[in-house]
Amino acid sequence: MKKYYIIDKMLRGIFILLFLFFICPVGFCSDGTVLSAGISINSQVPVEFMGTWRVASKLTETDSPENFKDVGIVLWNLSRTNDVITLYSPFTGARASVKVEYVKGNTVKFIKEGNYEDKRLVDTVEITLDGDTFSGKNYLTLSNSLGLEGSSNTEKHATYVLVGRKISGSGVLE
Repeated sequence: MKKYYIIDKMLRGIFILLFLFFICPVGFCSDGTVLSAGISINSQVPVEFMGTWRVASKLTETDSPENFKDVGIVLWNLSRTNDVITLYSPFTGARASVKVEYVKGNTVKFIKEGNYEDKRLVDTVEITLDGDTFSGKNYLTLSNSLGLEGSSNTEKHATYVLVGRKISGSGVLE
Protein backbone atom coordinates (compact mmCIF):
# COMPACT_ATOMS: atom_id res chain seq x y z
CA MET A 1 0.00 0.00 0.00
CA LYS A 2 2.88 2.32 0.85
CA LYS A 3 4.36 1.67 -2.62
CA TYR A 4 1.16 2.88 -4.37
CA TYR A 5 1.00 5.91 -2.09
CA ILE A 6 4.51 7.00 -3.15
CA ILE A 7 3.73 6.46 -6.87
CA ASP A 8 0.47 8.38 -6.46
CA LYS A 9 2.32 11.34 -4.86
CA MET A 10 4.94 11.26 -7.63
CA LEU A 11 2.27 11.29 -10.36
CA ARG A 12 0.49 14.20 -8.66
CA GLY A 13 3.79 16.07 -8.48
CA ILE A 14 4.43 15.45 -12.18
CA PHE A 15 0.93 16.64 -13.11
CA ILE A 16 1.35 19.76 -10.99
CA LEU A 17 4.69 20.51 -12.66
CA LEU A 18 3.18 19.97 -16.12
CA PHE A 19 0.30 22.26 -15.18
CA LEU A 20 2.66 24.97 -13.92
CA PHE A 21 5.00 24.79 -16.92
CA PHE A 22 2.51 24.38 -19.76
CA ILE A 23 -1.03 25.31 -18.78
CA CYS A 24 -0.53 28.29 -16.46
CA PRO A 25 1.69 30.36 -18.79
CA VAL A 26 -0.92 30.18 -21.56
CA GLY A 27 -3.89 30.83 -19.31
CA PHE A 28 -2.35 33.62 -17.26
CA CYS A 29 -0.20 35.70 -19.63
CA SER A 30 0.39 39.15 -18.21
CA ASP A 31 -0.69 40.92 -21.39
CA GLY A 32 -3.62 38.62 -22.13
CA THR A 33 -2.15 37.13 -25.29
CA VAL A 34 -1.24 33.62 -26.27
CA LEU A 35 1.98 32.96 -28.15
CA SER A 36 1.34 32.37 -31.82
CA ALA A 37 3.33 32.15 -35.00
CA GLY A 38 2.38 34.35 -37.91
CA ILE A 39 3.32 35.69 -41.30
CA SER A 40 5.08 39.03 -41.65
CA ILE A 41 2.92 41.77 -43.15
CA ASN A 42 5.68 42.32 -45.75
CA SER A 43 5.01 38.84 -47.13
CA GLN A 44 1.35 39.82 -47.66
CA VAL A 45 2.31 42.46 -50.23
CA PRO A 46 1.31 41.00 -53.62
CA VAL A 47 4.26 39.94 -55.76
CA GLU A 48 2.86 42.12 -58.57
CA PHE A 49 4.10 45.21 -56.69
CA MET A 50 7.71 44.02 -57.09
CA GLY A 51 9.54 45.30 -60.13
CA THR A 52 10.55 48.58 -61.75
CA TRP A 53 7.99 51.35 -62.02
CA ARG A 54 7.90 54.69 -63.83
CA VAL A 55 6.23 56.97 -61.28
CA ALA A 56 4.78 60.39 -62.05
CA SER A 57 3.85 62.69 -59.18
CA LYS A 58 1.88 65.94 -58.99
CA LEU A 59 1.84 68.23 -55.98
CA THR A 60 -1.70 68.78 -54.70
CA GLU A 61 -1.10 70.44 -51.32
CA THR A 62 1.81 71.95 -49.37
CA ASP A 63 2.62 74.46 -46.67
CA SER A 64 6.04 75.08 -48.21
CA PRO A 65 6.01 75.41 -52.02
CA GLU A 66 9.65 76.49 -52.10
CA ASN A 67 10.72 73.06 -50.74
CA PHE A 68 8.70 70.73 -52.98
CA LYS A 69 8.56 70.30 -56.76
CA ASP A 70 5.25 70.73 -58.57
CA VAL A 71 5.70 67.58 -60.68
CA GLY A 72 8.20 64.78 -60.92
CA ILE A 73 9.03 61.59 -62.75
CA VAL A 74 11.21 58.93 -61.12
CA LEU A 75 11.91 55.24 -61.35
CA TRP A 76 11.18 53.00 -58.39
CA ASN A 77 12.51 49.50 -58.07
CA LEU A 78 10.61 47.56 -55.43
CA SER A 79 12.19 44.28 -54.36
CA ARG A 80 11.72 41.80 -51.56
CA THR A 81 14.39 39.67 -49.95
CA ASN A 82 12.94 37.40 -47.28
CA ASP A 83 10.80 39.79 -45.17
CA VAL A 84 12.50 43.04 -46.21
CA ILE A 85 11.04 45.23 -48.94
CA THR A 86 13.47 47.72 -50.46
CA LEU A 87 12.69 50.74 -52.61
CA TYR A 88 15.54 51.88 -54.83
CA SER A 89 15.57 54.88 -57.16
CA PRO A 90 18.24 54.59 -59.87
CA PHE A 91 17.84 58.30 -60.76
CA THR A 92 18.87 59.49 -57.31
CA GLY A 93 20.68 56.42 -55.99
CA ALA A 94 18.43 56.51 -52.92
CA ARG A 95 17.74 53.15 -51.29
CA ALA A 96 15.52 52.51 -48.29
CA SER A 97 13.81 49.63 -46.58
CA VAL A 98 10.11 50.31 -46.32
CA LYS A 99 7.87 49.63 -43.37
CA VAL A 100 4.53 48.22 -44.53
CA GLU A 101 1.67 49.69 -42.49
CA TYR A 102 -1.08 47.58 -44.04
CA VAL A 103 -2.13 45.50 -47.02
CA LYS A 104 -5.80 45.48 -48.04
CA GLY A 105 -6.26 43.48 -51.22
CA ASN A 106 -4.36 45.41 -53.90
CA THR A 107 -3.80 48.48 -51.71
CA VAL A 108 -0.56 48.84 -49.80
CA LYS A 109 0.47 51.59 -47.40
CA PHE A 110 4.15 51.90 -46.54
CA ILE A 111 6.54 54.35 -44.91
CA LYS A 112 10.14 55.07 -45.74
CA GLU A 113 12.43 57.42 -43.89
CA GLY A 114 15.71 58.96 -44.87
CA ASN A 115 17.94 61.99 -44.75
CA TYR A 116 17.69 64.74 -47.34
CA GLU A 117 20.58 67.18 -47.13
CA ASP A 118 20.52 68.17 -43.43
CA LYS A 119 16.86 67.25 -42.87
CA ARG A 120 14.77 64.17 -42.09
CA LEU A 121 12.31 63.10 -44.82
CA VAL A 122 9.41 60.75 -44.10
CA ASP A 123 7.41 59.41 -47.06
CA THR A 124 4.06 57.79 -46.39
CA VAL A 125 2.83 56.14 -49.58
CA GLU A 126 -0.54 54.53 -50.21
CA ILE A 127 -0.97 52.93 -53.62
CA THR A 128 -3.54 50.68 -55.25
CA LEU A 129 -2.46 48.24 -57.94
CA ASP A 130 -4.56 47.80 -61.09
CA GLY A 131 -2.78 45.40 -63.45
CA ASP A 132 0.48 47.01 -64.59
CA THR A 133 -0.44 50.42 -63.17
CA PHE A 134 -1.01 51.89 -59.74
CA SER A 135 -2.41 55.12 -58.39
CA GLY A 136 -2.26 56.65 -54.97
CA LYS A 137 -0.91 59.38 -52.75
CA ASN A 138 2.41 60.28 -51.19
CA TYR A 139 2.46 62.30 -47.96
CA LEU A 140 5.83 63.93 -47.23
CA THR A 141 7.11 65.42 -43.98
CA LEU A 142 10.42 67.27 -44.06
CA SER A 143 11.85 68.26 -40.69
CA ASN A 144 15.02 69.63 -39.14
CA SER A 145 15.05 66.82 -36.60
CA LEU A 146 18.63 65.71 -37.18
CA GLY A 147 19.66 67.62 -34.08
CA LEU A 148 21.78 70.19 -35.83
CA GLU A 149 22.84 73.00 -33.54
CA GLY A 150 21.08 76.29 -34.25
CA SER A 151 18.36 74.77 -36.46
CA SER A 152 14.71 75.18 -35.61
CA ASN A 153 12.66 72.00 -35.47
CA THR A 154 10.02 72.95 -38.03
CA GLU A 155 8.13 70.56 -40.24
CA LYS A 156 7.09 71.10 -43.83
CA HIS A 157 4.43 68.99 -45.50
CA ALA A 158 3.38 68.06 -49.02
CA THR A 159 0.85 65.74 -50.61
CA TYR A 160 1.34 64.28 -54.07
CA VAL A 161 -0.92 62.26 -56.34
CA LEU A 162 1.01 59.31 -57.78
CA VAL A 163 0.55 57.30 -60.95
CA GLY A 164 2.85 54.39 -61.72
CA ARG A 165 3.36 52.17 -64.74
CA LYS A 166 5.34 48.95 -64.46
CA ILE A 167 8.25 48.76 -66.89
CA SER A 168 9.80 45.49 -65.72
CA GLY A 169 9.00 42.66 -63.37
CA SER A 170 6.22 40.15 -62.89
CA GLY A 171 3.19 40.68 -65.11
CA VAL A 172 4.59 43.15 -67.64
CA LEU A 173 4.55 40.83 -70.64
CA GLU A 174 1.78 38.49 -69.50
